Amino acid sequence: MTEAILLVGGKGTRLRPLTVRTPKPMIPAAGVPFLTHQLARARAAGVEHIVFATSYLAEVFEPYFGDGSAFGLHLEYVTEEEPLGTGGAIRNVASRLHSAPGDPVLVFNGDILTGLDIGALVDTHRTSGADVSLHLSRVEDPRAFGLVPTDATGRVTAFLEKPQTPEEIVTDQINAGAYVFTRSVIDTIPGDRPVSVERETFPGLLAAGAHLQGMVDSTYWLDLGTPHAFVRGSADLVLGRAPSPAVPGRRGEHLVIDGARVAPDAKLTGGTTVGAGAEVGAGARVEGSTLLDGAVIEPGAVVRDSLVGAGARVGARSVLDGAFIGDGATVGADNELREGIRVWCDARIPAASVRFSADCA
Repeated sequence: MTEAILLVGGKGTRLRPLTVRTPKPMIPAAGVPFLTHQLARARAAGVEHIVFATSYLAEVFEPYFGDGSAFGLHLEYVTEEEPLGTGGAIRNVASRLHSAPGDPVLVFNGDILTGLDIGALVDTHRTSGADVSLHLSRVEDPRAFGLVPTDATGRVTAFLEKPQTPEEIVTDQINAGAYVFTRSVIDTIPGDRPVSVERETFPGLLAAGAHLQGMVDSTYWLDLGTPHAFVRGSADLVLGRAPSPAVPGRRGEHLVIDGARVAPDAKLTGGTTVGAGAEVGAGARVEGSTLLDGAVIEPGAVVRDSLVGAGARVGARSVLDGAFIGDGATVGADNELREGIRVWCDARIPAASVRFSADCA
């Protein structure tokens, strides 16, 4: 397998309220745009040619990724004129593929961070003779997902909508967002309208007697569709819980990008990333958080599980816990922001203006 389709867009728009000016796919995760990790893992698995199927303008990606040569890849970009859904997006880029009809083509979702063994999924596809093979992940609570039961050989038997009752939970296996298509199957997807692979393509193939194979891979898996999950994913990349050959430094409790300044007595833990030009002041504590380029954390501030946008400032002794601070915003000293609060770009919160603790007077 040497070709892949990368699906970028769709539900990823849920991350736009992060209040950062950088387009969502280019927000740094562990120091580099998140898609860099996706591309690096695909290249490590032997992929050489990737087509971006996106609802974003190509100029979002090309200034950074270019033709892919810097990553050992050949990249192309196809932008939808109208939203086409996952299946429609795959069909829309079919003319850019070079594979023969019987060859496998990897399709993966740009919103998923995973430790999937891509080579094993391709091998499963080849040895089973499947038309489409799906990466399946097991989750403790599958109620938020569509279920994908399989038989004893791993062959998919059904695609079930999100279960509403305990009786409907017949498996803990869910569609994990990575597939291998036999090239000729892609051409059977309608090319003139929106199509969902989850709701139309896969159930339709199954009903027509096609062979859909599931491969359960229980390694790391995280849907990055929410701001909190994005911050967690970045931290897990730094900690080494989520594998990627693209992390620009040693894995551990923190990743400090060149040009950042961290006071000697500041404490960085939990997979924190400190972007270029960012500053962390004396006595500050930053845990499991992402500080984008030029962010400033003043002395004594505490930042947990939060994202601080480019050029934003968090005042002395302020506390952030699960907060998302927009680019250029200022949180004055002695504030307390918790529970997923979002501060828009360039907003100003005066000193001692917001507090969540129960000890407020």
